[in-house]
Formats: sequence, C-alpha cells, structure tokens
Amino acid sequence: MLHKLEEAAPPWYRAVGNEIEVFERAFEQQIPLLLKGPTGCGKSRLVEHMAARLGRPLITVACHDETSAVDLTGRYLLQGGETIWQDGPVTRAVRQGAILYLDEFAEARSDVVVVIHPLSDHRRSLYVERHDEQIEAEPGFMLVVSFNPGYQRGLKELKPSTRQRFLAIGLDYPSADVECEILMGETGIDRTLATRLVRLGGKLREVEPLGLAEAPSTRLLVHAARIIAAGLPPRAACQAAIVESLTDDREIADGLRDLVALVF
Repeated sequence: MLHKLEEAAPPWYRAVGNEIEVFERAFEQQIPLLLKGPTGCGKSRLVEHMAARLGRPLITVACHDETSAVDLTGRYLLQGGETIWQDGPVTRAVRQGAILYLDEFAEARSDVVVVIHPLSDHRRSLYVERHDEQIEAEPGFMLVVSFNPGYQRGLKELKPSTRQRFLAIGLDYPSADVECEILMGETGIDRTLATRLVRLGGKLREVEPLGLAEAPSTRLLVHAARIIAAGLPPRAACQAAIVESLTDDREIADGLRDLVALVF
C-alpha cells in the first residue's frame, strides 16, 4: 500500500467542475492526465493542490520549443575533474514516485514525446539512453501534462496517438459567481470589489474587436485584486495588472482603459 508523505495544507483551489474527483481517480488507477485550457485558468494551481492533497512530491517542467529529451532525463557533467551523472527532472520524478507536471507539453520537441510514451501506458517505465538504464516508476508516480488548445492552434498540436494515452480534463474561465469566490479566496478582498473585477474581466473577454491575442485570465484578475488589497487605487492596479499585461498597442490599451473606467 502506498503511504502518503507528511501532508501540508493544500494550496487554496476552488473547483469549477469534477476535476478533483477525476484527478483522484486517475491517480488511483495510474492513468496519466491531460489538462487543457486557456492561459491562467487554474491548470497549474490544480496540480499543486492535488499533489499536496495526495501527499506526493511535485516536479514541474515548463516546456518550450528547445526542451529536449536530454534536458528531462539527465546528462553527464564534468565536476571536480570527474564525470558524474545527473538525473533530469523526469528521471527524478520516476525514482521518487512524484507527480510529474509537464506544462505546455505540446511545445516540447518530438524526442520528448518518445521518451514519455512508456511512462504513459501500462509499462510505467523510463529508458535513459545516455545512462543505459531502465527505470520502473515508483508507486505514487503520476504523469500530468497540460496545453493551451487556443494558443497552439495552427502551431503545434498533440498527435491523436499521444492524446489517447491520457484521461483529459477541459478547463475554462469560471462562471462569474465562481470567479468571485476565487478572487476572494485567493486575496481576501470583499465581494463588492471581486464582483467589479469579474465584471471587468467579462467585458474584456466579450470585446473581440479590441484585437487581443488572448482574453484576460483569472490569474490577471487575481494579480489586480492583490495589489488593490495592498493599497494601489483600482484604476492604477488594473492598468498595471491587466491593461499593460495584455497589449503593447497604444490604441488597444486606450480601449482597455476606457472599459476599466466604466467599471471603476
């Protein structure tokens, strides 16, 4: 039987659906999990929350287009005149029985997918070619990957053969009531201020003609709430946390500021 590590209080997380139950069942059944959803909708916070809830160490890798299999599995290093082997984050997670979170997995190079495949099926094993070692995953190991389908469209996509190795949870920006709860729970602001920020977020998400590359995320609203709670006036906080984060175009920024002024 798998014994949990000494538990700490999980990071605060407000579920928007049945994602906690699906995550728990995936962990119990040793099935890898794919999280998909827009930037800042809570994918990483869900993983942090569940790692603490399940009492497992968490190893996170932020993938990008230069992320290679060697970066993840490990390499030989010259240290003090000796050549030593250093495990990469995937190898450490497999040895420790940790939850391995590959954020923006679709961004990584194709050789990463090849390395991950044996960890995402019944084998639950990792072959470290440079070290000529086959490692069986320790009990408690779980593979979780995420990607942003909207951002990836037309760029990189996960192959169907890869996607079908995972259970999947689709996340999106929450309803207004739930988003208010998230802002209050994350920052301690009152409901009146939370409602205004959520209203602003809703307006910005609806106004497509502004030409934003991405809609404002719940994360940006949390940032704005935190600096308002710390004493910055609401309009200045929204300028720094939302307007300037979303665009460098002056005309678009002027339109965003007009919407901020309507709400605050």
